[in-house]
Formats: sequence, C-alpha cells, structure tokens
Amino acid sequence: MEQREHLLMNSACVSAEDDVDIGAAVEDDLGKSREGSRTDDEVVQREEEAIQLDGLSAAQVKEIREKAEKHAFQAEVNRMMKLIINSIYKNKEIFLRELISNSSDALDKIRLLSLTDETALAENEELTIKIKCDKEKNMIHITDTGIGMTKDELIKNLGTIAKSGTSEFLNKINQMQEEGQSTSELIGQFGVGFYSSFLVSDRVIVTSKHNNDTQYIWESDSNEFSVIEDPRGNTLGRGTTVSLVLKEEASDFLELETIKTLVKKYSQFINFPIYVWTSKTETVDEPVEEEETKEKDEDTDEEAAVEEEDEEKKAKTKKVEKTVWDWELMNDIKPIWQRPSKEVEENEYKEFYKTFSKDYEEPMTYIHFTAEGEVTFKSILFVPANAPRGLFDEYGTKRNDFIKLYVRRVFITDDFHDMMPKYLNFVKGVVDSDDLPLNVSRETLQQHKLLKVIKKKLVRKTLDMIKKLSDEAYTEKFWKEFGTNIKLGVIEDHSNRTRLAKLLRFQTSHHQTELSSLEQYVERMKEGQDKVYFMAGPSRKEAETSPFVERLLKKGYEVLYLTEPVDEYCIQALPEFDGKRFQNVAKEGLKFEENEKLKAKWEALEKEYEPLTNWMKEKALKDQIEKAVLSQRLLESPCALVASQYGWSGNMERIMKAQAYQTGKDISTNYYASQKKTFEINPKHPLIKELLHRVKENEDDKTAADLAVVLFETATLRSGYHLADTKQYGDRIERMLRMSLNIDLDAEVEDLDDPEEPSEETEREEEVKADDDEQNDNAADKEDTETAEPTDTKDEL
Repeated sequence: MEQREHLLMNSACVSAEDDVDIGAAVEDDLGKSREGSRTDDEVVQREEEAIQLDGLSAAQVKEIREKAEKHAFQAEVNRMMKLIINSIYKNKEIFLRELISNSSDALDKIRLLSLTDETALAENEELTIKIKCDKEKNMIHITDTGIGMTKDELIKNLGTIAKSGTSEFLNKINQMQEEGQSTSELIGQFGVGFYSSFLVSDRVIVTSKHNNDTQYIWESDSNEFSVIEDPRGNTLGRGTTVSLVLKEEASDFLELETIKTLVKKYSQFINFPIYVWTSKTETVDEPVEEEETKEKDEDTDEEAAVEEEDEEKKAKTKKVEKTVWDWELMNDIKPIWQRPSKEVEENEYKEFYKTFSKDYEEPMTYIHFTAEGEVTFKSILFVPANAPRGLFDEYGTKRNDFIKLYVRRVFITDDFHDMMPKYLNFVKGVVDSDDLPLNVSRETLQQHKLLKVIKKKLVRKTLDMIKKLSDEAYTEKFWKEFGTNIKLGVIEDHSNRTRLAKLLRFQTSHHQTELSSLEQYVERMKEGQDKVYFMAGPSRKEAETSPFVERLLKKGYEVLYLTEPVDEYCIQALPEFDGKRFQNVAKEGLKFEENEKLKAKWEALEKEYEPLTNWMKEKALKDQIEKAVLSQRLLESPCALVASQYGWSGNMERIMKAQAYQTGKDISTNYYASQKKTFEINPKHPLIKELLHRVKENEDDKTAADLAVVLFETATLRSGYHLADTKQYGDRIERMLRMSLNIDLDAEVEDLDDPEEPSEETEREEEVKADDDEQNDNAADKEDTETAEPTDTKDEL
C-alpha cells in the first residue's frame, strides 16, 4: 500500500492543464529567467521531482498530457463552485469531512455490491480510508478502497452538477430490490461535496479504479478538467485517491495534528476505519559496529572470551531512538447510539459521555432512544452532574455546542440556535439521522421544518428523562444545579408548560427546609380553597414575616415562598395548575370564604370606617393612593400597600429597578412604577382606631395627618416598595419622636464648637500669621544691616 501511495503522489503532478511546457523541464534555466514567473518555476520543479520518483521521462509526461482529453465544466458547475468557494462553506476545514464522507459512500456501495457479487471485493478485501500528508510536495492524499469510478463516471459525476454517484447507485439497488430499507443510508451528492476541495487547493487530482474499467486520472484547477488513462496501469486495485495540491495559505492542513483533530472532530464515528500516516519515536536495539567491538575485545582475556561468547553476541547491540512511520487508527470510538439500548451497558454510556463531552465526571442521567415518523433519528442525551460554567452568560445569544448533529455518523454541525430551546442549554448529546435531507452543502439543512420536528422530540425526551429521576436525586442534585432552567422553561416554552410545571419546586410554609412541588401543594390544599397562594420576597424570612401572609398563616393556609428573582416571572407565566389559579397575596383579589354573619359584620365595619377611608383618599394621602379600604389579609400590622392585579408587587419593583440596563427612561418601567396602589388598613389595630377617632373629631388634625403619612410610608417599606423621599420620612419620624418625648419641636441642636474658645482652625490661622510677622521682622533687620555696612567703611577711611 505504501508503494501505491508513492505512485499516487507522483501521479498527482501529471497535469494536462499546466501552461508551462513540460518538455522544457530538462533545461537547467527554465523558470529562472526574468520572463518566467516564480509560480511556474515552482511547478516545473515539482514536476521534475515527480518524474524522478515515478521513473517517467519528461518526454513521456509530455506525450501523456498531449493525449489527455480536455473538458470544460458544465456552466452550472462553474457557478456552483464559485458559490461554494465564496459563500456556502464558511469554514475551510470541512473539505476533509466532505472527502471522507464521499469515501464512506464509496465503501458502502462496494460493501452492498459484495452481498450479491462475490467477485466485487476480489481485488482488495480491505475496506478502509487512508490519509497521507506530503509536506515536500505540499499535498494531501485521501485514499479509499471503495467502488471507484469509471472514465465516464469521472466525467459525469465530477464535471456536471447534481449527478450524484450515490443517488444513481441507489436507483440501481432499488431496481434490484436488494437490501430494502438499508439502501436509504446512502446519502450525499459526491459532485457537490467534492468541490469543497478547492477551498484549500489550487489543483485537484483524482485517481480512480473501478472493477469494470481501467485506472484513470482526473485533474482540474477549478477552471477546466482533463481525463487520461493512468500509464502506470492498475496501482490501486480498486478505489479512489483524491490528491490536493494545497494553496499557500492552507499549509496548516499538512500538519499531522491538524489532520488528526479534524478527523476526530468530524468523522470519528464513520463505519469504516480511517487511518492517518503518522510517525512516532521508538527505542530499538541496533548492532554495534565491528570496530567498536574489536577495541573492547583487545583487552579481554582469550579464555574469558570463549566462556562468554554467547553473552558477547547479545551485548553487541545498543539502544537507539528511531522515528517510525505507520498507519494510526483515528476512529476507534464506536457510535454506541447505533446499537439497541438493551445491548449497551451502563458503564459504556458513562465512558462514552466522558470521551464525547470531555467531562471528567459521570453524567447525572441519560436517555437513549430512536425516533421515527416524519424524520427518523437515533440519539443519546445526557444531563451533566454539574451546571456548566457561565451557564447564563449571554443567555439566548451564546452558541450552544452541546448537541452535535450527525448524518450517517458524519459530523455536520454543533452550531445550533434551534436544535434545543435556550432553557435546556445544559443538555449534551448526539443526534444521528440516516435520512435527513441535505442541501448543496452538508452544513445546510434542506428543510428547516425537520429541525423543528427533531427539536420537539428532543425536548419531550429530555423532560421524560428528567421526570424519571428519583425524588431525592431530583431535589438534591438536579434542582440545585438546573432549577432556574426549568423556571425559564415555564416562561419560554408554551407547548411544554404543563410538563415543566410538574417539575417546579418551591419553599413553602408547610416545611421549614424541604422543597415542595405544585402537585404536593394542591394535595394539601384546604377544603374550599380554590387558589394557590404565593408570596415573593428577597428571602424566606422576609416573605414569611410579611404583613400580607399574616391572616393566611393564622387560618392554616399554605403559602409558597418565591425567593429567587425569576420565581415571580415564572408563576406569572403559569395561569393555573391542575385547575387552580395562582394568587399573589401582595396584590388585589385575596378573599376568604365568609358566611352571612361574617359578611354582615364586615359590611358594618366598612360603614363605620368610611369617614377614615374617605379622609385618607381625599385629604391626608391625596394623589398618593388609588383608594383606602379595610383589609382582610392583615392580622397584626396596621396597614399595607397592595398592588393592582396587573401592577408590580414590591418584589417585582425591586427586581426591575435593579436591572443592569435600567436607565429610568423606559416608558413601560415608569408606567408600572408610577401606578397608584391600594392602601389597606387593619380595623382592629389600635393605631387605626385612634386615627378614626381623631378624624371624626377634627378632619384638620395635624397630628392625625402626620400619623396617616407615616403609616403610609411605613407600609410602603413593609410592602417591599421604595420611598420616593427618604429625607421627609426621616424628618417626620423625628418630629413624632419629639412629640412623644415632650421635646419642643423648635428646639435647636447645639453647636459642638464653643464660641469662647478658639477653634483649631482659628489657632492654625493665628500661628501662620505669627510666623509671617516674624519672617517680615527678620527680613527688615537684615536690610538695615546691609545698608549700614558701606557707611561704616566710609567713616573708617
């Protein structure tokens, strides 16, 4: 096989379309003159090397090229190649995936033929794909032992668009009515995927041998192509070699590690073994040269030499490191999803998950299934033991690469926005469809509706997988890691909302630490209770001490405590559960069952407190509240601020105002934030009774007005809302404290600075001034001295 590879490498340079005169290859200075281009020089040099390796003379090569049949590509092919090279394939590395896929198709064909024709594999029983890089020649060779192509097939399949060898082969198999459904596994359009080769190569050479024809060479530079019979005869036995002369910028694909990575990424689950010609360093024993041995033997006694003759023979070797080249198998991981789930052991699933996902931990759970219907596919889905890091970073916009799509075990893509919904972005797995239709590129699905069908089934199976977890495993493991995802699913996934609602877990007043499902809540509901009560807050303590839940807890009703930011959104998106609607106890609409006696008593109370409620709405709290009413939900608190049915609760307002993108200019946000709320008062509270008494006596009582405002502001804080003016609230509290302690309201705060004693600042100013005066005096004395000196000197003279 190695000899064949050398021959194939050499044939790659036998081109019928070069503009350079091959006959001149024997001249020393061709391509080195000023008129010859550098490119032509390199081409000639490569051809000279090839001729030497191949044993063909320049005259023979020239004769071969002259006899080669030249063909123009079909017009559609030219357009398609431009489309493929410039736009369809976004990433150049897929050329290898396409060529391996084509090789796999060819191997499938010969394998199926061999079932009815015993001589089909006579030339070569091996069914493999082999890849070899040649850095010196700047070439890659992909060889398969598949069915090969005749001369006509080379022209037809590679020269015209949409003439798929696979599709024609399928027609033949269908006519023979052999293998039935298995033939549908043959996919792809050879002529289309093949053209991706020009993404990375300037020239492509295809050498092919079909059982019914001789060996031919097809060659093209993407402008036109030629076909010629291979002068070397049958070197392949059977099959095809695609040789690519790489572009300068594609030299990275000559690196063994790059090729290995691409094979494992795209083609590791291909049915047939894929080998890469690779090197490794081994330590081997080599015989020591005779001269070295003689030098050692000179000092050795003859008798000792005779006795240790055998040992010396063994010792005449040394350890040497050598680079050994051999074929290395790339796709040793088997696609376990292709096997029936009953035949796969649990340990196999776990090991496959670790290899496939690069996760060092075992999965929390998994599901293996086959979906049939509009589209048939096999899949294995896994839930990781821990939430991936940054699970909600760029939520909804970040590319999800955890679900990998294969078509006949050929990796197509993991760049999905529609394969799985956003809230299931933690699920990892593979989807492999044997009959998924493809467009001109294996990257682009022909019918987007089929993706929607796949997505629908994947979601259902994922939810079934999660539902089958034990209560302990679900609560202790899954909910802690992925509970927020389920809540987001209730908000986003309308079609699966009922299924997701059954997976929700919340803290409740029923138990201090254990979480409860909605099903468990409904089972524990009191007789006659028609709503599910919930209270949202930043923590459980704040929720269970809220004034809104006082009477509910007293009457024995169970309350859900929503303590996560997403919880209230989640419940708002869920209109009902098991026929029971949800009631936010911080909003209007909370009512208790009443008999006629209680109803009459309540109506009497409302009439009694009508002066106070009217006074609050029209005078004391005018423009601050929607209305004032008596409250059925309060037990110990004097009052509370209740949102309308479609307004913001205090918890929701806190969340909305804490948004990172909040600017205060959003019209919708300002609308909800500025909505007036209902002021509920507790008619049994002493403060409210006293306030009623004062209002009845004098509606203009300033103390009563202050008390009403303080009650309103306190209720605003207790209900979870923000105060518009905290300074006024503080001043008002101080004034009431002064009155309660009989302190004069006009009493001023004493200044800490004593006017009789100079302050530190004054002392510092005086010190600075004293220093300045002293400096001025010294300067004056110095000036007098200098003036006096010349006078004294004059007197002495």
